[in-house]
Amino acid sequence: MVKERARILVVGGGYVGMYTALRLQRKLKRELRQGEVDITVVTPDPYMTYQPFLPEAAAGSISPRHVVVPLRRVLDQCHVVIGEVTAVEHAKRTAEVATLATAEERRGATFLEYDELVLAPGSIARTLPIPGLAEHGVGFKTVEEAIGLRNHVIEQMDIASSTRDPAIRDAALTFVFVGGGYAGVEALGELEDMARYTARYYHNVRPEDMKWILVEATDRILPEVGPELGRYTVTELRRRNIQVLLDTRLESCADRVAVLSDGQRFPTRTLVWTAGVKPHPLIAATDLPRTPLGRLKCTAELTIDGVDHAWAAGDAAAVPDVTAAEPGTETVAANAQHAVRQARTLGDNIVHALRGEPLDTYAHTYVGAVASLGFHQGVAQVYGRRLKGYPAWFMHRLYHLSRVPTVNRKARVLAEWILAGLFKREIVSLGSLEHPRAEFELAAGGKPPHSPSDDSNGSF
Repeated sequence: MVKERARILVVGGGYVGMYTALRLQRKLKRELRQGEVDITVVTPDPYMTYQPFLPEAAAGSISPRHVVVPLRRVLDQCHVVIGEVTAVEHAKRTAEVATLATAEERRGATFLEYDELVLAPGSIARTLPIPGLAEHGVGFKTVEEAIGLRNHVIEQMDIASSTRDPAIRDAALTFVFVGGGYAGVEALGELEDMARYTARYYHNVRPEDMKWILVEATDRILPEVGPELGRYTVTELRRRNIQVLLDTRLESCADRVAVLSDGQRFPTRTLVWTAGVKPHPLIAATDLPRTPLGRLKCTAELTIDGVDHAWAAGDAAAVPDVTAAEPGTETVAANAQHAVRQARTLGDNIVHALRGEPLDTYAHTYVGAVASLGFHQGVAQVYGRRLKGYPAWFMHRLYHLSRVPTVNRKARVLAEWILAGLFKREIVSLGSLEHPRAEFELAAGGKPPHSPSDDSNGSF
């Protein structure tokens, strides 16, 4: 039994937020039923996005609705509030929340009181003050960005197929990706594979007409899989006529021209920025201790250091790695593998704290990494063993199928993979979904239908 009634506030509906609330929901069934515990989850979106599947969603291998998990269905014993926590004053146990209703009512943010706080807002893209980046760049962290990018790539092929201007055609068929980590390499690999397949249905666009460019500021890509597999990945991408530019930085993308530090210039209508992440801005709007890098300073038990009744995990938390050669000198990597496991320990520890029991220490030795490079190609390093090509691609799919939440999603994703093997790939662009009222506005005497070429978001 819990010692006293507890109001638990979970900030964020990503890996940590959803899995922590799910763990609490399972461990505190009786307390929730008796009204001794109340769990509130505040999240900007009503779903959790399984980010490892974003590249496949962008390539059309998986339906977008199967990449996300509806929180209200999974967390049926929790109060799910769609909104954003804009500030936390832990000394008073209050969180300032802005919701869709507060915007409609034109009033200030509301305040939620809590007894236990779980901070898991995640991270945002780490950008640099590069001219033109804000106007023409796009990230790759959300399902909206992934599907928007897919639509955009096909639209550029349509532009190239119909224009007589060689400069417009060249810019439309040039795709620049900045960042050689998981997101950049997998997105590039899957989209290049999709575009190469789609080109067979264009009478005047060939795969060799397209330029795919990966820009990485360091001397290697995919550092998580090790140097040998990183070099193999470079070789594999270059074999597919993808330019991999190492030790190179993007200096400007103003006027839709990517200018690189080695002097090269690429007119392009597509610039994808995947060069790292940084903690969510909410962390700076709290009275909780932070590290010099802006992450929450945590203990190995996932409590926030020196603060009672406050917990954190995931991208926004600096958790000491007790499995390191010298414990206390390193922090756990900010990735999905750790986030999911941290959520379980975090949920258990909150239950222990409510019941007056000793807390568990988070300890997990990194298992390895898997990455897809497109259909039937991949790299993997699991338990020290290195895999390449088809075996690595198969391992990538098998691992993530086992990790995607809920049996419902597992079954749907598996069914889509089977169907993709039996039938041809979809090559339809649904960019008009981003502006569904355009046709009606024209019919009602408003402005003409939206054109992708006059939208900085649609054409980057």
